[in-house]
Amino acid sequence: QYMWNQLQESWHKLIDKLLGWFDGLVTYLPNIFLAIFVGAVALYASRYVKKGILQLLSKATNNKTVTNVLANIFTAIFLLFGLFIVLGILNLDKALTSLLAGAGVIGLAVGLALQDPLINLFSGVLMSVRDYYKIGDLIETNSFFGTIQKINLRSTILMTPDGQEVIIPNKEVLQSPLVNFSHNGRRRIDVNCGVAYGDDLENAKQVALQAVKSNVEYDDTHPVELFYGEFGDSSVNFVLQFWHNTYSQKSYLETKSQAII
Repeated sequence: QYMWNQLQESWHKLIDKLLGWFDGLVTYLPNIFLAIFVGAVALYASRYVKKGILQLLSKATNNKTVTNVLANIFTAIFLLFGLFIVLGILNLDKALTSLLAGAGVIGLAVGLALQDPLINLFSGVLMSVRDYYKIGDLIETNSFFGTIQKINLRSTILMTPDGQEVIIPNKEVLQSPLVNFSHNGRRRIDVNCGVAYGDDLENAKQVALQAVKSNVEYDDTHPVELFYGEFGDSSVNFVLQFWHNTYSQKSYLETKSQAII
């Protein structure tokens, strides 16, 4: 009899507990339905948010890797904001606070662990949206000279004139002086030479200037100029300067070679 009474008492407690849960569920049904609706809208809207961000970023840079990563980051932030709203509707304040605290701690730990990769990432983004850096440019940076082949999330890849690939971390490129030979679309060519001490310097100057003007393709919006610079061991040395409408290293060397000839 005692066992039976205990069993009945436990059963009634279980029923009361279930009924209490059911009453709470019924009370929270509007909040639950609203939370489901908000979550569904956030998921659906995230597609258009990502598409819109991609369109905006494509106007700033042609680097698809960078635009995709940034679009994913902004979409994740949008979904996280939607999650916070859903938790607020369900009155899960403690869970929301714990989630924010956990996200802060995790974000700090990840940020410290991935400090260099993150710096390289944002350096690559900045380089991609600025006009001074783009694929195909001929540059010199960090003692390396070559053409930009690729700007990815971690590094900039150069192809040197002798066919070697150089991988430079983006932060090194962004934080170091950089010479861009392609930005202006033209380059100045300097030809160093000398005249014997017994020669007529003025006549030699006119001969050299006319040789370039008559035989070399140059940018005639800038004058061909010659400057005597120093007394050498066996000659009076000068530099002859003219501009050529190219940034190609091969064209630059061919034009300089023709000027020397």
